[in-house]
This record gives sequence, structure tokens and C-alpha cells, in this order.
Amino acid sequence: MPTPSLDSLPIRRLTLRDLSACADLSEDRGWPREEHKWGLLLAAARGYGIDAPDGGLAAACVVTEYGPRDQPSLAAIGMVLVAERHSRHGIGRRLMRHVVAEAGTTPLTLYATPLGRPLYEELGFKVSGQAEMLRGRFVLGHRTDIRTRTATADDLPGILRLDEEVFGADRTHIVTRLPAFADQLRVAEDDGRLIGYAAAWPNMDTHVVGPLIARDTATAQALIASLAAHTNRPLRTDIDVRHEELLSWAKDHGLSTVALNAVMTYGITELPGDWSRLFAPVTVAAG
Repeated sequence: MPTPSLDSLPIRRLTLRDLSACADLSEDRGWPREEHKWGLLLAAARGYGIDAPDGGLAAACVVTEYGPRDQPSLAAIGMVLVAERHSRHGIGRRLMRHVVAEAGTTPLTLYATPLGRPLYEELGFKVSGQAEMLRGRFVLGHRTDIRTRTATADDLPGILRLDEEVFGADRTHIVTRLPAFADQLRVAEDDGRLIGYAAAWPNMDTHVVGPLIARDTATAQALIASLAAHTNRPLRTDIDVRHEELLSWAKDHGLSTVALNAVMTYGITELPGDWSRLFAPVTVAAG
């Protein structure tokens, strides 16, 4: 039988049964397999994929919606991948056009690598910011009067309130998964009042710091330092470049720049919420 044209391959919804195929696709493009992260995204987000005629996935991406379920106020696109053997044939463009059409009037956002940015610009996405990816072994020794501790179940309502206030949309379906997804979930307090929280979740040989929400830079520093004190792995995080003081501090404590990615939006000119207290996303794949 003749091999089907890439243009005729159907786009379907992905499920948790596709986790291994998604990890294989990541590996095919030289990315880490990131099965732990794929598991979160396939459970909490909506996955789209195109099956390759020769087996596996030819392309995939995930869309994480925030806000009311029947009328999301924001959706984040991530993990846009095309198998190397099927690249440069327009399959990624077709998948993205499908996702944008499916979103309808819901505003979209994504983190774009320099390689992917031209495609997103062609589709109408605009650059609204930039994030700096850092990685390295954190050098302990940071001193602070800000109290941090391990989060408990009683903290969850307060974390959810703070998160929605700062992020600008309800992401309960992500935040409530953090206790099981992350190895650490910590909060910062001032006179018994919640002023920030952060998680560190395992990704291959690192711990990714995200989300990171804090009242100010000093609180963000205290949370990062407290997470670093409880892991032997290198840290990785993606910090909004407007937080220059935190970036400089992190580099002084052993982290180095790995990449700069553009934050892009579609349907809105800037992201909702309070960027001054939003230091890092859960993952760039989910906004």
C-alpha cells in the first residue's frame, strides 16, 4: 500500500497511553525524555498528536487551559515537537494552525525557542516578554530572616488564592497536582501570612524550580535557597528577565544561563496577572 501523505494524516487527541510515544518523540529531537513532565501535561492539559505512518508520533503538542472550564481565559501551548524524519514538511505548521483554530477566542501564550519563533510569528503570535533559563548547582550560604517551611494540606487554600491573584487565572488543576508531582513544595510566611510559594520537581538529573511566586525578590531568594538546601541535584528554572536582581543573585550562587526564550501571546498584548510577583512558571510547557 502507498504511504499516506503527511497532509492527510489525522490530528488526534493524546492520552496518558501516549506517554512513551511522547517521550520517544522528545528523544528523537535531542530533548530529554522528560516522562515525569509529560505525565503531568497529558493528565492536566489537552494533548494533540499526529501518528506517523512508520510508527510512533510524527508530531505532538499540549495545550493547558486556565480559568473557567467552559470559557477559559488563557491557554498555554507547549511541547511542540515534530519527528526529525518528518520535519520541514509543514506538519508542525498544520498542527499549530489546528490548535489555534480549536482555541477559538481563548487568548494563547507560549515560550518560543529561537528556532520555533519564526513559525509562531507567521501564525500571528507576538513577543510580549522573555525568560532566561538557568541551570547549575546552587551554592548554599544565603542568609535571610524570611521564614520558609514545607507546605501542608492546610496551606492549599491559601496557595490557590495567592496563585490565582498573581497568575491572573485559576489554575487549580495544576496547583493541586503539585504535592504529588513535586519532590518539594514550600511556602514563605510573614507574621503567619502566606507571602509566597515554590515547588521543585524532578526532571531527569535536575530539580526544576517552578512555580515561583513571591511577594518580592527577597522572598523569591529565600524560597530558592530553601529548596536548594533540601536537594543534591542541580537546579533549573526559567525566570522572567524583568527580575534582574533575582537573575544576578542566582548567577552569584552558581546558576548559569542556558537559553533565552521569547514569551509570545496571541489574542492579547500582554499576559494577565502581576508579573512583579510571578518569578517562574511551573514549566515553560504550561505557562
